Amino acid sequence: MTGTRTRTRAQGTAQEPTALKRALTTPLLYFFILGDVLGAGVYVLVGQVAADAGGAVWVPLVVALLLALLTAASYAELATKYPRAGGASHYATRAFGPFAGFVAGFCMLAAGIVSVAALARGFGGDYLSAFVTLPVGLVAVVFLGLLALVNARGIKESTRANVVATVVEVGGLAVVVVLGAWLLLRGDGDPGRLTDLGTPEKGAAAAVLSGSVLAYYSFVGFETSVNVAEETRDPRRSYPRALFGALATAGAVYVLVGLAASAAVPTDRLAGSSGPLLEVVKEAGGVPPELFSVIALVAVANGALLTGIMSSRLAYGMARDGLLPGALTRVLPGRRTPWAAIAVTTGPAMLLALTGSVATLASTLVLLLLVVFLMVNTAVLALRRDPGKAGHFRTPVVLPVLGIASCVLLATQIEAAVWLRGLAIVAVGTVLAATGAARRSRRSAEEGAGQPADVEASRPG
Repeated sequence: MTGTRTRTRAQGTAQEPTALKRALTTPLLYFFILGDVLGAGVYVLVGQVAADAGGAVWVPLVVALLLALLTAASYAELATKYPRAGGASHYATRAFGPFAGFVAGFCMLAAGIVSVAALARGFGGDYLSAFVTLPVGLVAVVFLGLLALVNARGIKESTRANVVATVVEVGGLAVVVVLGAWLLLRGDGDPGRLTDLGTPEKGAAAAVLSGSVLAYYSFVGFETSVNVAEETRDPRRSYPRALFGALATAGAVYVLVGLAASAAVPTDRLAGSSGPLLEVVKEAGGVPPELFSVIALVAVANGALLTGIMSSRLAYGMARDGLLPGALTRVLPGRRTPWAAIAVTTGPAMLLALTGSVATLASTLVLLLLVVFLMVNTAVLALRRDPGKAGHFRTPVVLPVLGIASCVLLATQIEAAVWLRGLAIVAVGTVLAATGAARRSRRSAEEGAGQPADVEASRPG
């Protein structure tokens, strides 16, 4: 009995240094998700959606929200059923084994690192140039280094910074909505554009589908939150509330912004602008254009911080599941943050930020995430045989089925060049997964072959 207690205490002590601190409350998690969804995308994508769908920008935004909610329901079930860092990788491992888990995790990890690199270059680009001109690469490297320090400081400190940044982002979008309404009230806007759906090249249905692919990018980010479920105080209660509440808030904000921008600015001008919301500010007057440069910089920085948190927690979770080297589970003794995973994910992001353009880095994100979402929706169905923890969120079966269909539908709208880049990344993950599977198989065979000799040697002569 005493020996058992001693071993138990020793095991607990050995595991304690790699455990993550439960510090997130429901409000902090809500702002975490909202801040990640309300990222830099909304400040640039409204114009591109208008170019594809016409003046009724709000329609593809609503469609994209509904499609995102399908996969979000699957994440809500899995995150409350298995509240561990690792996210999609952990779920795919449970459902289909370590090979699939590694592929899912690798795609998610690659998407996160690429996203942070793209945002870092975006931070050093035109928005910063409104105030000071510096080499983009230098700005990106310094920016990523500072983000890593904030990440290592602690999850509570990072999410508190996110709360402030999210308030700034939402405040900026609220200004756009108010200015759009003011334009309509003074008779300068055109509400007739709000029902103008389609372009000369595309009919209404094709325009909605094409615009929804772009709008879908504005809603991704919710999937990163599952990697901090382990750091949430009561994930089974908090996570569904925070997730659906944040998506509903983001959807309402996006629709209002789409309505305001489309009514305030002619569609061709909106579609041709790289800063479509700035066009609303210029049209309305009364607000300094530099204000939106500041808000955009805050949005980019906040998105990069939250994606960096996701990437490091995902690498930590994959390492703990044996899919990446165990050294990545090391945490700071006092802060309980995964410093090794933070360092390893920041390094490649710096390299990518120095060698790739924003367009090149960002073009494969949606495809990589659709691969991950497809696996997550499938994993929900496969894991229904496992009851999991009592009281976890349970989504109706039809939602993950529709989620699978939505992933396939959106994937058909992605360009061939993006497919080539995305498939190259998936191929690398598949090769690494196969190598790891072969290594585990050899190790198991060696252990099996050595067991009889050990047993024989232990017998008395």
